[in-house]
Amino acid sequence: MANIRNLKGVGEAKAKLFAALDIDTVSDLLHYYPRTYSDRRKNAPLGSFKHIEDICGCFKVLSAQGIKARSLDIFKVMLEGEDKQIYEAVWFKKRTFKFDSLLPLRQTFKTGAWFWIVGKRENKNSFTDRKILVEEYYPLDSTDLKYNVDALIPLYSLTKGLTQKFLRSCQANALQNYLVDEEEVLPLDLLKKRGLLQSKQAIKAIHFPVSMAELENARRRLIYEEFLLMTLAFNLKARQKFVVQKKHKYTLTKKYLTPFKNNLGFSFTPSQVKVINEIFKDMLAPTAMTRLVQGDVGSGKTVVAISALLLAVESGLQGAFMAPTEILATQHFITLNKYLKPLGINTALLTSKTTAKERQTLLNKLANGEIQILIGTHALIEDKVEFKNLGLIVIDEQHRFGVKQRAKLRQKAEQVDMLSMTATPIPRTFALAFYGDLDVSTISELPKGRQEIKTFHTSETEAFLKAKEAVSRGEQVYIVYPLIDESDKLELKAVTAEFEAAKIKFPGINLGLIHGAMKPKEKQKIMEDFLAKKIDILFATPVIEVGIDVKNATVMIIENAERFGLASLHQLRGRIGRGDKASTCYLVTKNLSTISKERINIICQTCDGFKIGEKDLEIRGPGEILGTRQSGELEFKAGDIIRDKDVLKWAVEDRDYLVNKDFFLTLPEHSALKRRLIELYQKKWPLIDLG
Repeated sequence: MANIRNLKGVGEAKAKLFAALDIDTVSDLLHYYPRTYSDRRKNAPLGSFKHIEDICGCFKVLSAQGIKARSLDIFKVMLEGEDKQIYEAVWFKKRTFKFDSLLPLRQTFKTGAWFWIVGKRENKNSFTDRKILVEEYYPLDSTDLKYNVDALIPLYSLTKGLTQKFLRSCQANALQNYLVDEEEVLPLDLLKKRGLLQSKQAIKAIHFPVSMAELENARRRLIYEEFLLMTLAFNLKARQKFVVQKKHKYTLTKKYLTPFKNNLGFSFTPSQVKVINEIFKDMLAPTAMTRLVQGDVGSGKTVVAISALLLAVESGLQGAFMAPTEILATQHFITLNKYLKPLGINTALLTSKTTAKERQTLLNKLANGEIQILIGTHALIEDKVEFKNLGLIVIDEQHRFGVKQRAKLRQKAEQVDMLSMTATPIPRTFALAFYGDLDVSTISELPKGRQEIKTFHTSETEAFLKAKEAVSRGEQVYIVYPLIDESDKLELKAVTAEFEAAKIKFPGINLGLIHGAMKPKEKQKIMEDFLAKKIDILFATPVIEVGIDVKNATVMIIENAERFGLASLHQLRGRIGRGDKASTCYLVTKNLSTISKERINIICQTCDGFKIGEKDLEIRGPGEILGTRQSGELEFKAGDIIRDKDVLKWAVEDRDYLVNKDFFLTLPEHSALKRRLIELYQKKWPLIDLG
């Protein structure tokens, strides 16, 4: 379709502004949907797009007056509405001394003239307030009336230099002259099955709907199209792993697996056994594995990952284990060493803090195969890191890595198997849409003996009292703060300052401090001392959110809990309750917004990771959950996967129908859909990575 600069009224300068909105063609413009609407119909009811502060109607000018203030020029117009009431319209313009900024308004608003006025009441809470802060105005004989008043009017996200009025004018022009060129991409049978509008109808109605019903029908059609294309794109990526067979093979000898299982000191849960079997089946298959293991905090994902790594090692292959933070990578290294060193398996740790000399020695051993499992942070994806025969990659907390980072690690070997893990459970419909039914494993139960953690929203005084009681019982406590040092800008508790003050508040109690700015050896020493019960209360930043496993820790206090997201609160809470003792989490807050209050209520009401994951998905969005936000793969123009989950379900069902009917979309009725899918895949989703 035509370049946007060819649209009437645009040109080169405006085309550059449109480019900032990712609008390069007229088709891009037609698919640039409104963010919301303004109900400017006469006598419009208060509803989704009409609010008590909104004013839109016809008014006659009674008088006009300009007022020059110190830094502002103010223009006031007395108006008579069609309801015969008197209104006062007000404009504020930044004062300049070069010209009369009010001159255009003086020349326009002549006594007796009629105008459409759009604005807000000065007193937003008073339905009777008749002072209007003007946003738009149109003479009664203006040619712009059709697309700006007396209708459901679209409001778009803008960039500096573009106005709502201009953008609406461009959309109207595009609809009139270019909509005819828009291709219908959805097959007729699916349109009929779901009762959806055709493409041209939906595009016209999404911009300038004649009714709320038409708008809803247009939205449903365009949302469905987005979701269907997206799920097909992910399905296409999933199919790629079946095209090329991997060169490496696994042999299940149980040389290491059996002694590992016998030395664990506990039995796998039925859920863990099921997931391990699913992983082994994938690894033994001729094509590369891409599997996500989701399980709540403390469900035992690490021992499942170790089992997979052991299958790789006993098959003569190497494994890589990547974690998002240094402290978590270190914790995993300690855990793996604990279980694998007695078996004679060589492991190593690589982070940004590894010294140059240690790094070179490590890289040499890795390249010749002497190191069988390498644990580390983002350092693993560096170009100099070369494996001799890498077979399996494990990524912990996969959503914390971007698509490109995961893809780069996977390029360390041909057709390498990938196992990703997350403690942020994903709702089933969402998982089906983005991963496919066979690529997600769920550890649905906690180990035997674990008790549910009770969570309370309380005062700091009460929380500290509970901490002292726990220490008196021989148990240990975490106190978590959002900052390391005091901040002038944010009135938040700072862990270093509070740690010093705590020496007076907790007399005779052994205290420890850990945060991300410490040197690795310092953090390691603190972790070991806490595990050895040399520290009763550990003051920390969210650096302990993942990775630390101390069964004797039964109390957690989270200061300024309103500053943490749902997932972080749930992860932090998961550091306690890892033994058989009753555990409690206390949330201390200061200033609660509506969203913060909602998060606190949710975390106090449930320990169910799936419920928390669903709400977290709603609040944060899918991109952050899946680790795709930085590449923008999941930015929808019309849809919202939570609000529109029923339409998402349709899209998943119809994707499966299409794939079963026409795997490669070669039928004539699917040609337009395939063209659109390839176009989007090449432009928007080239890096989709299911791991």
